[in-house]
Amino acid sequence: MRYLGLDLGTKTLGVSISDESLTIANPLTIIRFSNQDYESTKEKLLEIITDYNISKIVLGLPKNMNNSIGFRGEETLKYKELLTKWTNLEIIMQDERLTTVQATNYMLEADISRKKRKKKIDSLAANIILQTYLDREKGKE
Repeated sequence: MRYLGLDLGTKTLGVSISDESLTIANPLTIIRFSNQDYESTKEKLLEIITDYNISKIVLGLPKNMNNSIGFRGEETLKYKELLTKWTNLEIIMQDERLTTVQATNYMLEADISRKKRKKKIDSLAANIILQTYLDREKGKE
């Protein structure tokens, strides 16, 4: 069993996956879709869930810095409803404030070009979301 981390953007869905020990998250892929056409992510996402024996989904919830939920957060909650309809998996909402900033900083430190950063930012943000959740869960044990 593994966990799936998701970072929903306006046109991309960043996807990361845990190892089987639920300790380490790794970027997996990016699923592209037309603006707000979330249904188009279903087929690829269900394929990943089946292929990797996913038992839980960790979906990043973009909150405003004052902890309120704005437009992007509302869109993410709509996507959660779709995930619930498509799967029978537990879906955890993980606060994702500043994950894109963290992902960008990691890539800047690694001297990754702007062009490559743009292609990898969403899967790395999904990775940070999932790793944060995994670390929190391990801390509970």
